[in-house]
Amino acid sequence: MKKTKKLKDVLKRALLNQSLGFEEISFLLSQRDAGNIELLFDAARCVRNRFFGTRVFLYGFLYFNTDCCNDCTFCKYRTSNTTLRRYRKSSAEVQDAVSAIVESGVHLVDLTMGEISSNQHEAEIEYKRLSAFVRLVRKESNVPVMVSPGVVPCSVLQELAAAGASWYACYQETYNRALFSKTRIRQSFSARVRAKRQAQASGMLIEEGMLIGIGETIDDLTENIIAMRDLEADQVRVMTFIPQKGTPMARWEPQDHLQELITIAVLRLAMPDRLIPASLDVGGLDGLQRRLNSGANVVTSLMVPSQGLAGVANQKLDIEQARRTPDAIRPVLTSCGLEAATLDEYRNWLSIRKEKYPAALCAEKVA
Repeated sequence: MKKTKKLKDVLKRALLNQSLGFEEISFLLSQRDAGNIELLFDAARCVRNRFFGTRVFLYGFLYFNTDCCNDCTFCKYRTSNTTLRRYRKSSAEVQDAVSAIVESGVHLVDLTMGEISSNQHEAEIEYKRLSAFVRLVRKESNVPVMVSPGVVPCSVLQELAAAGASWYACYQETYNRALFSKTRIRQSFSARVRAKRQAQASGMLIEEGMLIGIGETIDDLTENIIAMRDLEADQVRVMTFIPQKGTPMARWEPQDHLQELITIAVLRLAMPDRLIPASLDVGGLDGLQRRLNSGANVVTSLMVPSQGLAGVANQKLDIEQARRTPDAIRPVLTSCGLEAATLDEYRNWLSIRKEKYPAALCAEKVA
Protein backbone atom coordinates (compact mmCIF):
# COMPACT_ATOMS: atom_id res chain seq x y z
CA MET A 1 0.00 0.00 0.00
CA LYS A 2 2.83 2.40 0.81
CA LYS A 3 4.35 1.87 -2.63
CA THR A 4 0.97 2.45 -4.30
CA LYS A 5 0.49 5.67 -2.34
CA LYS A 6 3.98 6.85 -3.28
CA LEU A 7 3.27 5.97 -6.90
CA LYS A 8 0.07 8.00 -6.88
CA ASP A 9 1.95 10.93 -5.34
CA VAL A 10 4.66 10.80 -8.04
CA LEU A 11 2.08 10.44 -10.81
CA LYS A 12 0.16 13.40 -9.40
CA ARG A 13 3.30 15.51 -9.66
CA ALA A 14 3.78 14.42 -13.26
CA LEU A 15 0.13 15.14 -14.10
CA LEU A 16 0.61 18.62 -12.67
CA ASN A 17 3.52 19.02 -15.10
CA GLN A 18 6.11 19.17 -12.31
CA SER A 19 9.62 18.06 -13.18
CA LEU A 20 10.58 14.60 -11.95
CA GLY A 21 13.95 14.07 -10.25
CA PHE A 22 16.32 11.10 -10.21
CA GLU A 23 14.65 9.28 -7.30
CA GLU A 24 11.16 9.68 -8.77
CA ILE A 25 12.19 8.52 -12.25
CA SER A 26 14.04 5.54 -10.77
CA PHE A 27 11.01 4.66 -8.65
CA LEU A 28 8.72 4.69 -11.69
CA LEU A 29 11.11 2.58 -13.74
CA SER A 30 11.23 0.00 -10.93
CA GLN A 31 7.49 -0.74 -10.91
CA ARG A 32 6.61 -4.43 -11.21
CA ASP A 33 3.15 -4.72 -9.67
CA ALA A 34 0.62 -5.18 -12.51
CA GLY A 35 -1.91 -2.78 -10.99
CA ASN A 36 0.69 -0.07 -10.41
CA ILE A 37 2.01 -0.46 -13.95
CA GLU A 38 -1.49 0.13 -15.31
CA LEU A 39 -1.71 3.31 -13.20
CA LEU A 40 1.59 4.40 -14.76
CA PHE A 41 0.33 3.69 -18.28
CA ASP A 42 -2.94 5.52 -17.59
CA ALA A 43 -1.02 8.61 -16.46
CA ALA A 44 1.26 8.46 -19.51
CA ARG A 45 -1.72 8.31 -21.88
CA CYS A 46 -3.37 11.20 -20.05
CA VAL A 47 -0.27 13.36 -20.42
CA ARG A 48 0.18 12.38 -24.08
CA ASN A 49 -3.42 13.24 -24.89
CA ARG A 50 -3.08 16.58 -23.11
CA PHE A 51 -0.17 17.60 -25.35
CA PHE A 52 -1.02 15.80 -28.60
CA GLY A 53 -4.69 14.86 -28.44
CA THR A 54 -5.46 11.69 -30.39
CA ARG A 55 -3.00 12.45 -33.18
CA VAL A 56 -0.13 10.10 -34.04
CA PHE A 57 2.73 10.81 -36.47
CA LEU A 58 3.94 8.21 -38.99
CA TYR A 59 7.57 7.76 -40.05
CA GLY A 60 8.74 5.95 -43.16
CA PHE A 61 12.07 4.13 -42.93
CA LEU A 62 14.58 3.77 -45.77
CA TYR A 63 17.84 1.96 -44.93
CA PHE A 64 19.63 2.61 -48.20
CA ASN A 65 23.22 1.54 -47.37
CA THR A 66 23.89 -1.28 -44.90
CA ASP A 67 27.69 -0.99 -44.96
CA CYS A 68 29.01 0.26 -41.63
CA CYS A 69 32.51 0.87 -40.28
CA ASN A 70 31.47 0.40 -36.64
CA ASP A 71 31.77 -2.87 -34.75
CA CYS A 72 28.96 -2.53 -32.21
CA THR A 73 28.55 -5.76 -30.27
CA PHE A 74 24.73 -5.59 -30.43
CA CYS A 75 24.26 -4.86 -34.15
CA LYS A 76 23.81 -7.31 -37.02
CA TYR A 77 25.35 -4.75 -39.39
CA ARG A 78 28.65 -4.50 -37.47
CA THR A 79 31.63 -4.45 -39.84
CA SER A 80 32.95 -7.78 -38.53
CA ASN A 81 29.79 -9.67 -39.50
CA THR A 82 30.87 -11.27 -42.78
CA THR A 83 27.84 -13.58 -42.91
CA LEU A 84 25.42 -10.77 -43.67
CA ARG A 85 24.32 -9.94 -47.20
CA ARG A 86 24.59 -6.17 -47.50
CA TYR A 87 23.33 -3.70 -50.08
CA ARG A 88 23.87 -0.16 -51.30
CA LYS A 89 20.82 1.17 -53.12
CA SER A 90 21.30 3.16 -56.31
CA SER A 91 19.85 6.64 -56.76
CA ALA A 92 17.07 5.22 -58.95
CA GLU A 93 16.21 2.59 -56.33
CA VAL A 94 16.12 5.22 -53.60
CA GLN A 95 13.87 7.41 -55.71
CA ASP A 96 11.44 4.54 -56.27
CA ALA A 97 11.44 3.67 -52.56
CA VAL A 98 10.90 7.30 -51.56
CA SER A 99 7.96 7.60 -53.96
CA ALA A 100 6.39 4.43 -52.57
CA ILE A 101 6.75 5.29 -48.91
CA VAL A 102 5.58 8.91 -49.36
CA GLU A 103 2.56 7.74 -51.38
CA SER A 104 1.66 5.34 -48.56
CA GLY A 105 0.92 8.34 -46.33
CA VAL A 106 3.85 8.91 -43.98
CA HIS A 107 4.67 12.25 -42.39
CA LEU A 108 8.45 11.86 -42.53
CA VAL A 109 11.10 9.86 -44.40
CA ASP A 110 14.01 8.55 -42.32
CA LEU A 111 17.08 8.16 -44.57
CA THR A 112 19.37 5.73 -42.76
CA MET A 113 22.85 4.49 -43.61
CA GLY A 114 25.73 2.78 -41.85
CA GLU A 115 28.50 4.97 -40.49
CA ILE A 116 31.22 5.77 -43.04
CA SER A 117 34.87 4.81 -42.62
CA SER A 118 37.66 7.35 -42.27
CA ASN A 119 38.45 7.03 -46.00
CA GLN A 120 37.90 10.64 -47.04
CA HIS A 121 37.07 9.93 -50.67
CA GLU A 122 34.54 7.23 -49.80
CA ALA A 123 32.99 9.41 -47.12
CA GLU A 124 32.61 12.41 -49.43
CA ILE A 125 30.79 10.27 -52.00
CA GLU A 126 28.32 8.89 -49.47
CA TYR A 127 27.69 12.23 -47.79
CA LYS A 128 26.96 13.81 -51.16
CA ARG A 129 24.59 10.96 -51.94
CA LEU A 130 22.78 11.48 -48.65
CA SER A 131 22.45 15.23 -49.27
CA ALA A 132 21.13 14.50 -52.76
CA PHE A 133 18.55 12.09 -51.34
CA VAL A 134 17.41 14.73 -48.84
CA ARG A 135 16.93 17.19 -51.70
CA LEU A 136 15.09 14.52 -53.67
CA VAL A 137 12.54 13.94 -50.91
CA ARG A 138 12.03 17.64 -50.37
CA LYS A 139 11.63 18.30 -54.09
CA GLU A 140 9.38 15.37 -54.89
CA SER A 141 7.11 15.44 -51.85
CA ASN A 142 7.96 18.24 -49.40
CA VAL A 143 7.67 15.61 -46.65
CA PRO A 144 10.12 16.34 -43.80
CA VAL A 145 13.31 14.29 -43.67
CA MET A 146 15.28 12.67 -40.88
CA VAL A 147 18.89 11.64 -41.51
CA SER A 148 20.53 8.78 -39.61
CA PRO A 149 24.14 8.53 -40.83
CA GLY A 150 25.92 8.00 -37.52
CA VAL A 151 28.58 10.47 -36.40
CA VAL A 152 29.49 12.87 -39.22
CA PRO A 153 31.60 16.06 -39.38
CA CYS A 154 30.00 19.37 -38.46
CA SER A 155 30.36 20.58 -42.06
CA VAL A 156 28.30 17.61 -43.25
CA LEU A 157 25.59 18.34 -40.69
CA GLN A 158 25.42 21.90 -41.94
CA GLU A 159 25.19 20.66 -45.52
CA LEU A 160 22.38 18.26 -44.63
CA ALA A 161 20.49 21.04 -42.87
CA ALA A 162 20.96 23.29 -45.90
CA ALA A 163 19.67 20.46 -48.13
CA GLY A 164 16.45 20.45 -46.12
CA ALA A 165 16.86 17.81 -43.39
CA SER A 166 14.69 18.61 -40.37
CA TRP A 167 16.00 15.86 -38.09
CA TYR A 168 19.27 14.22 -37.10
CA ALA A 169 19.08 10.85 -35.33
CA CYS A 170 22.14 9.60 -33.48
CA TYR A 171 21.61 7.18 -30.61
CA GLN A 172 23.87 7.00 -27.60
CA GLU A 173 22.06 3.79 -26.50
CA THR A 174 23.46 4.26 -22.98
CA TYR A 175 24.94 7.12 -20.97
CA ASN A 176 26.87 4.68 -18.81
CA ARG A 177 30.34 5.23 -20.26
CA ALA A 178 31.64 1.80 -19.24
CA LEU A 179 28.69 0.06 -20.87
CA PHE A 180 29.02 2.31 -23.91
CA SER A 181 32.66 1.24 -24.35
CA LYS A 182 31.64 -2.43 -24.17
CA THR A 183 28.88 -2.15 -26.75
CA ARG A 184 30.05 0.64 -29.07
CA ILE A 185 33.63 -0.55 -29.03
CA ARG A 186 36.35 1.83 -30.20
CA GLN A 187 33.87 4.68 -30.54
CA SER A 188 33.96 8.06 -28.85
CA PHE A 189 31.21 8.73 -26.32
CA SER A 190 31.91 12.47 -26.46
CA ALA A 191 31.94 12.61 -30.25
CA ARG A 192 28.40 11.19 -30.40
CA VAL A 193 27.10 13.74 -27.93
CA ARG A 194 28.95 16.55 -29.70
CA ALA A 195 27.46 15.57 -33.08
CA LYS A 196 23.97 15.95 -31.65
CA ARG A 197 24.81 19.37 -30.24
CA GLN A 198 26.25 20.42 -33.57
CA ALA A 199 23.13 19.23 -35.37
CA GLN A 200 21.01 21.35 -33.04
CA ALA A 201 23.24 24.33 -33.75
CA SER A 202 22.79 23.68 -37.49
CA GLY A 203 19.04 24.06 -37.09
CA MET A 204 17.97 20.41 -36.97
CA LEU A 205 15.85 18.72 -34.37
CA ILE A 206 17.42 15.63 -32.84
CA GLU A 207 16.30 12.15 -31.93
CA GLU A 208 18.09 10.39 -29.09
CA GLY A 209 17.68 6.74 -28.19
CA MET A 210 18.52 4.09 -25.63
CA LEU A 211 18.72 0.32 -25.80
CA ILE A 212 17.27 -1.89 -23.06
CA GLY A 213 18.54 -5.34 -22.19
CA ILE A 214 22.29 -4.88 -22.74
CA GLY A 215 23.37 -5.10 -19.10
CA GLU A 216 22.09 -1.78 -17.76
CA THR A 217 20.65 -1.12 -14.31
CA ILE A 218 17.63 0.94 -13.27
CA ASP A 219 20.07 3.70 -12.28
CA ASP A 220 21.53 3.56 -15.79
CA LEU A 221 18.08 3.93 -17.34
CA THR A 222 17.37 6.85 -15.01
CA GLU A 223 20.62 8.55 -16.02
CA ASN A 224 19.72 7.97 -19.68
CA ILE A 225 16.38 9.73 -19.30
CA ILE A 226 17.87 12.67 -17.43
CA ALA A 227 20.67 13.00 -20.02
CA MET A 228 18.14 12.95 -22.87
CA ARG A 229 16.12 15.62 -21.10
CA ASP A 230 19.22 17.73 -20.46
CA LEU A 231 20.13 17.37 -24.13
CA GLU A 232 16.67 18.76 -24.95
CA ALA A 233 16.19 15.99 -27.49
CA ASP A 234 13.04 16.53 -29.49
CA GLN A 235 12.26 12.85 -29.98
CA VAL A 236 13.28 10.20 -27.44
CA ARG A 237 13.31 6.51 -28.23
CA VAL A 238 13.71 3.27 -26.29
CA MET A 239 14.01 -0.20 -27.83
CA THR A 240 14.48 -3.67 -26.41
CA PHE A 241 17.68 -5.39 -27.53
CA ILE A 242 17.13 -8.40 -29.78
CA PRO A 243 20.11 -10.81 -29.99
CA GLN A 244 21.57 -10.84 -33.51
CA LYS A 245 23.37 -13.63 -35.36
CA GLY A 246 26.96 -12.87 -36.24
CA THR A 247 27.53 -10.69 -33.16
CA PRO A 248 29.27 -11.24 -29.79
CA MET A 249 25.83 -10.87 -28.14
CA ALA A 250 24.11 -13.49 -30.29
CA ARG A 251 23.56 -15.77 -27.28
CA TRP A 252 22.55 -12.95 -24.94
CA GLU A 253 19.47 -13.77 -22.87
CA PRO A 254 16.62 -11.83 -24.50
CA GLN A 255 14.28 -9.75 -22.34
CA ASP A 256 10.55 -9.43 -22.60
CA HIS A 257 9.27 -5.99 -23.56
CA LEU A 258 7.87 -4.95 -20.17
CA GLN A 259 10.79 -2.68 -19.23
CA GLU A 260 10.58 -1.00 -22.63
CA LEU A 261 6.87 -0.30 -22.14
CA ILE A 262 7.48 1.06 -18.63
CA THR A 263 10.30 3.23 -19.97
CA ILE A 264 8.09 4.64 -22.73
CA ALA A 265 5.61 5.68 -20.04
CA VAL A 266 8.31 7.24 -17.86
CA LEU A 267 9.77 9.10 -20.84
CA ARG A 268 6.30 10.54 -21.45
CA LEU A 269 5.96 11.71 -17.84
CA ALA A 270 9.52 13.09 -17.69
CA MET A 271 9.30 14.80 -21.10
CA PRO A 272 5.60 15.31 -21.77
CA ASP A 273 5.87 17.45 -24.90
CA ARG A 274 8.38 15.26 -26.78
CA LEU A 275 7.77 12.79 -29.56
CA ILE A 276 8.12 9.18 -28.39
CA PRO A 277 8.17 6.39 -30.97
CA ALA A 278 6.57 2.98 -31.01
CA SER A 279 8.94 1.12 -33.32
CA LEU A 280 7.65 -1.60 -35.63
CA ASP A 281 11.23 -2.85 -35.89
CA VAL A 282 11.08 -4.51 -32.46
CA GLY A 283 7.69 -6.18 -31.95
CA GLY A 284 6.21 -5.58 -35.39
CA LEU A 285 2.51 -4.92 -35.85
CA ASP A 286 1.61 -7.29 -33.01
CA GLY A 287 3.52 -5.18 -30.49
CA LEU A 288 2.23 -1.78 -31.60
CA GLN A 289 -0.86 -1.52 -29.42
CA ARG A 290 1.10 -2.06 -26.18
CA ARG A 291 3.60 0.66 -27.08
CA LEU A 292 0.90 3.16 -27.97
CA ASN A 293 -0.96 2.37 -24.76
CA SER A 294 2.26 3.08 -22.86
CA GLY A 295 2.29 6.68 -24.09
CA ALA A 296 4.00 6.66 -27.50
CA ASN A 297 2.72 9.04 -30.16
CA VAL A 298 4.85 8.21 -33.22
CA VAL A 299 4.90 5.01 -35.26
CA THR A 300 8.34 4.46 -36.76
CA SER A 301 9.95 2.01 -39.17
CA LEU A 302 7.03 2.01 -41.58
CA MET A 303 8.12 0.33 -44.82
CA VAL A 304 6.45 -0.74 -48.04
CA PRO A 305 7.06 -4.21 -49.51
CA SER A 306 8.86 -5.08 -52.75
CA GLN A 307 11.61 -2.49 -52.31
CA GLY A 308 14.36 -4.87 -51.13
CA LEU A 309 14.84 -2.87 -47.93
CA ALA A 310 15.70 -4.20 -44.48
CA GLY A 311 15.03 -3.31 -40.88
CA VAL A 312 17.70 -3.05 -38.21
CA ALA A 313 16.67 -4.95 -35.06
CA ASN A 314 14.46 -7.27 -37.12
CA GLN A 315 15.77 -7.40 -40.66
CA LYS A 316 12.64 -8.86 -42.30
CA LEU A 317 9.85 -8.66 -39.71
CA ASP A 318 6.44 -7.94 -41.30
CA ILE A 319 7.91 -6.06 -44.28
CA GLU A 320 7.00 -8.23 -47.25
CA GLN A 321 3.67 -9.13 -45.62
CA ALA A 322 2.71 -5.42 -45.90
CA ARG A 323 2.22 -5.25 -42.12
CA ARG A 324 4.47 -2.21 -41.73
CA THR A 325 2.44 0.26 -43.79
CA PRO A 326 0.14 3.12 -42.75
CA ASP A 327 -2.90 1.13 -43.93
CA ALA A 328 -1.89 -1.88 -41.83
CA ILE A 329 -1.54 0.09 -38.60
CA ARG A 330 -4.73 2.17 -38.84
CA PRO A 331 -6.93 -0.48 -37.17
CA VAL A 332 -4.46 -0.58 -34.27
CA LEU A 333 -4.59 3.20 -33.93
CA THR A 334 -8.38 3.04 -33.88
CA SER A 335 -8.34 0.33 -31.19
CA CYS A 336 -6.27 2.71 -29.02
CA GLY A 337 -8.60 5.66 -29.61
CA LEU A 338 -5.98 7.31 -31.82
CA GLU A 339 -5.72 8.41 -35.44
CA ALA A 340 -3.03 9.43 -37.90
CA ALA A 341 -2.32 13.15 -37.96
CA THR A 342 -2.35 15.14 -41.17
CA LEU A 343 0.91 16.18 -42.79
CA ASP A 344 0.06 19.82 -42.05
CA GLU A 345 -0.35 18.99 -38.35
CA TYR A 346 3.08 17.39 -38.32
CA ARG A 347 4.67 20.33 -40.11
CA ASN A 348 3.02 22.66 -37.62
CA TRP A 349 4.49 20.71 -34.69
CA LEU A 350 7.95 20.93 -36.27
CA SER A 351 7.60 24.68 -36.77
CA ILE A 352 6.52 25.29 -33.18
CA ARG A 353 9.30 23.09 -31.82
CA LYS A 354 11.98 24.86 -33.84
CA GLU A 355 10.74 28.24 -32.65
CA LYS A 356 10.94 27.02 -29.06
CA TYR A 357 14.55 25.87 -29.43
CA PRO A 358 16.14 28.05 -32.13
CA ALA A 359 19.47 27.08 -33.63
CA ALA A 360 21.15 30.21 -32.26
CA LEU A 361 20.42 29.12 -28.70
CA CYS A 362 21.76 25.62 -29.38
CA ALA A 363 24.89 27.06 -30.97
CA GLU A 364 25.75 28.75 -27.68
CA LYS A 365 25.87 25.33 -26.00
CA VAL A 366 28.33 23.99 -28.57
CA ALA A 367 30.65 26.96 -28.38
